[in-house]
Amino acid sequence: MQEIDIFKKVFLLAIAKREDGESMDETMKSLVNTGMFDINEAKKVLDELRADNYIVGDNLSMTGVVVANQAEQEFKQ
Repeated sequence: MQEIDIFKKVFLLAIAKREDGESMDETMKSLVNTGMFDINEAKKVLDELRADNYIVGDNLSMTGVVVANQAEQEFKQ
């Protein structure tokens, strides 16, 4: 598996931790509100994650779940 950058890890973790019923757009806007991304960067990262099959539709793929879990453990250290 290729190394994934910190921005993508944060994005995947945000998707993994989102509330029931929260849309991808709401998740993306919450990341923008943190100041980590501007809206165009967030859309670009989302498109890249979808192209790399970490996200399928509006949900994490199995690979996306694995990376999100790894990111959570990495951030806890």
